[in-house]
Amino acid sequence: MNDLPRHAALRIVLAVTVGCLAGCASYHPLPLTEREAARHDLRQLARDAGRIDLPGLEAHPIDPEQPLDITSVAMLAVVGNPDLRLARADAGIASAQAFAAGLLPDPQINLTRDFPGRPGYVPAFNAGIAFDFGSLVTLAARRAAAAADQRKVDLALLWQEWQVVARARKLFAGIDFLERHGALLQQALALSGQRVEAVRRALDAGNATIDALAPHLVTQADARRQRDEQMRELRLARLALNALLGLPPDAQLALAALPPPPAFDPAAVDDALRNLPARRPDLRALAAGYAAQEERLRAAVLSQFPSLNIGFTRARDTSALFTSGYTLAVALPSFNANRGGIAVETATRQRLRDEYRNRIDAARDDVLQIVADQAELETRLRAARASAAALARTAAAAEAAWQARDLTLASYIDLQSALLAARVQVIALERTAYEQRIALQSLLGGEVPPAHMTGAVRRTSNEGEGPR
Repeated sequence: MNDLPRHAALRIVLAVTVGCLAGCASYHPLPLTEREAARHDLRQLARDAGRIDLPGLEAHPIDPEQPLDITSVAMLAVVGNPDLRLARADAGIASAQAFAAGLLPDPQINLTRDFPGRPGYVPAFNAGIAFDFGSLVTLAARRAAAAADQRKVDLALLWQEWQVVARARKLFAGIDFLERHGALLQQALALSGQRVEAVRRALDAGNATIDALAPHLVTQADARRQRDEQMRELRLARLALNALLGLPPDAQLALAALPPPPAFDPAAVDDALRNLPARRPDLRALAAGYAAQEERLRAAVLSQFPSLNIGFTRARDTSALFTSGYTLAVALPSFNANRGGIAVETATRQRLRDEYRNRIDAARDDVLQIVADQAELETRLRAARASAAALARTAAAAEAAWQARDLTLASYIDLQSALLAARVQVIALERTAYEQRIALQSLLGGEVPPAHMTGAVRRTSNEGEGPR
């Protein structure tokens, strides 16, 4: 070693440094732009929807030239929703953070040079390399925490996707019911116009007084107001659907007829409810987050053991004397011992455990509330449909009597108005029941399976039952 040429240590250090830098990432600027963000079109969304892997949405064909059904709209929302695009970017950030958490620290190289101020002496140097071996103690725990964090990120994104699916389905159903409601309101407005015209003719013939017209004008104005409010609500619903899909506000979506409501099998709901922690992506994400916190707590406990930093040195003094040696640094856990860090991680674990239990309880309460509401809605719907059917028969007989001049126009319009009001009530109840079925799908973490099936899982499968 005494024959080590002058500057050899410097050359070795520089070579190692350059070699390490050669594998580093490079910087590429990505400037901001003030141009409006590019909007999707249906053809582009239909092509991208082929990669959807949500349960119940796989391999569903989408033809943008045909009216879109409720499943197609849900798939298009998942691939086109602007908020989901940001959520996927956030998932990328979290994945990068999880990747970084499992990396080893880099070794440290140091080099010093001293230049003598008198002749007869040679420049001195001191070169060394060191590594923190204490980081190896917590490496397994940190990597396990990073893997659990990655599962948490994927499941949290899946839960956001399911919320978008539910929102798309609800808007689709709402638009259909609003259009049906609007048709009934238009008929009610026409009936009120008939009555006003009849009273005006009677007024012109001297068979009625002016005060007889006023209440019918009020009724007509109220019918027009209801129709206009319904048209505005329909327009806003279509704008909301376009925004959810990432389409321009002026996009005209042709929507297919609304299918029957999702099946409601109490036995299947009970089975899904028992498997809720394995079905709901947000609950599985919380379980994965709890598993990550367990590993972080384990890493904090392991960090209280003495850290060990070992290095090797090579030096030469100004008298050309070469020396070799090592450095050893050990932290003594006497005052700190990472007790503060352990306390923080322990409290965080308890908080996550409580949040998990609270979320399960809240999810089950929400499902049971919808189940109870569905039973009540079914009873009310049967009564409303029976009443509407009876009024329809009476209105049909009244129309025949009116055509035969055996019934006054006022009585005929009263019966037709009562029938329209009954049908409006039926549509309102059907809409509530339909939207609750959609909400039930989301609360159960996907499609409600047949009673013999358990909850399906996606992307990751070993999260377990979560904290107990």
